[in-house]
Amino acid sequence: MSKLFIVPTPIGNLKDITFRAIEVLKHVDLILAEDTRTSGKLLKHFEITTHMQSHHMHNEHKTVESIIQKLKSGTSVALISDAGTPAISDPGFLLSRACIENNIEIECLPGATAFVPALVNSGLPNDKFVFEGFLPVKKGRQTRLILLAEETRTIIFYESPHKLVKTLGHFCEYFGEDRQVTVSRELTKLYEETVRGTAKEVLEYYTNKPPKGEIVVVVGGRK
Repeated sequence: MSKLFIVPTPIGNLKDITFRAIEVLKHVDLILAEDTRTSGKLLKHFEITTHMQSHHMHNEHKTVESIIQKLKSGTSVALISDAGTPAISDPGFLLSRACIENNIEIECLPGATAFVPALVNSGLPNDKFVFEGFLPVKKGRQTRLILLAEETRTIIFYESPHKLVKTLGHFCEYFGEDRQVTVSRELTKLYEETVRGTAKEVLEYYTNKPPKGEIVVVVGGRK
């Protein structure tokens, strides 16, 4: 029986990959990639020729059992996502749980993830925090916002660029216009940007300057 390696990949800057991650990806028998086209560019850059297989949110329920059988037969497997650490708002949880249920060893490498630098860079309290990931799109969104309005710890969200203004508007409505907010965009990339201010100020900024790229929003807790 082999083991599953969970391998973080850079969130932007390719230099952020670790030597150990490259070594593991070169020596395993199979790499499970969220998007083989995206990961193919990364593997080519580091001259990694390991065979890849698609493993994403739309097929992971169907592929988990076959992957478990490969691991049981001695195939060493690495799981990567398009960017960052697998299973953090990305595929990975189902496979990890299945490995534990089948007594298959898991080795998770440390590495890049977007919310940690965004939190540290925000200037908001980071001794205690809540990671929310993506808010519900429709059903349950209002209920979640009402609940989080009472949260006293710093709150971290992921958001897509075309929904950011709407979400900041909801923060003004449910958390209050004076709640402290930081938006970190395109972390580690050429056009990295961090905007800090009240919910109202940050909303006005991005209303006038529509955002692009990957976004992490950090919100101060209720005082």
